Amino acid sequence: MLDHTDKEERMGALRAELAAPKRCAIITHYNPDGDAMGSSLGFMHLLRRAGHSVSLVVPNAPPAFLAWMPGAAEAIPFDRARDRAMEAITGSELLFCLDFNRLDRISGAEDAARAHPFKVLIDHHRDPDHFAQITFSDPDSCATAQMIADIVRDLGWSELVDEPAATCLYTGIMTDSGSFRFSSTTPHTMRTAAWLMERGARFTQAHESIMDDNRPERMRLLGFMLNERLEILPEFGTAIIRLSLADLKRFSYQPGDTEGFVNYGLALRGIRMAAYFIERPDMVKLSLRSKGGLPVDELVQQHFSGGGHRNAAGGQSKDSLDATINRFKELLPAFVASHPS
Repeated sequence: MLDHTDKEERMGALRAELAAPKRCAIITHYNPDGDAMGSSLGFMHLLRRAGHSVSLVVPNAPPAFLAWMPGAAEAIPFDRARDRAMEAITGSELLFCLDFNRLDRISGAEDAARAHPFKVLIDHHRDPDHFAQITFSDPDSCATAQMIADIVRDLGWSELVDEPAATCLYTGIMTDSGSFRFSSTTPHTMRTAAWLMERGARFTQAHESIMDDNRPERMRLLGFMLNERLEILPEFGTAIIRLSLADLKRFSYQPGDTEGFVNYGLALRGIRMAAYFIERPDMVKLSLRSKGGLPVDELVQQHFSGGGHRNAAGGQSKDSLDATINRFKELLPAFVASHPS
């Protein structure tokens, strides 16, 4: 948990920085998900209502199923509009870094962000790097959007939370909490969601747009994955899912199509860890999910250049898809044995 005194000092510093109108920029991580976009867009709306000018930079465009979010069309993708993105970053007085804990998580924008003279980090992942002048880090929070909601109330900005801001923050909390079913969901999470609903959050639209707006190709890829690319290792309580570049091409893959696929492995009876491997042109991406006390973040930190949370983490490998999975299988017996419950 955050140290109360230290938090008050940091809140005081942030309050002082925002006491007069500032030129602000917000940036979030590569391949932005619901929490990245929800926290960033929600904070963008609130900063503007507080009198600040704000630009939102994303390393690359978010998946199509997040395009409905209020303000999403304003996000500047660094990989497609580099000059505009650079102008937004370098022309800002405050750079807010949301939902990532290392600057290498923002891909091509890393150098520009690193050179910025005043950064504010707001994030809920473990072990953040010390690159910001003001850091809010709370791994116990289920989502960065929940942290934004808390910070907004601490700033005395509750009355500024309107329908667009509430909708974005609710979406961030809803997605990163697994629709309020992950163990990171707390009574405070539910109270915050209710508070946002009271302020106009379009919660039905959020759930329908995220969960019930699938392309036929995505559903066919899901069926193929479950039938052809799911391997169950009952002796280790583990399910492994793999998708190759050829698999993705076969089903006309678009960014975001495989969002949540890893959770299907964890939904199996007797499974306490799901491992999802997806082949990219330059690497293999690994996503791990677990139940109980199985700390999958430790496994990816030590062996797959990654990190995250105890029950949800991601990493990468420069080896082939087969070699990466074989390496994971070699590590699996000792890892599971060292965490029996």
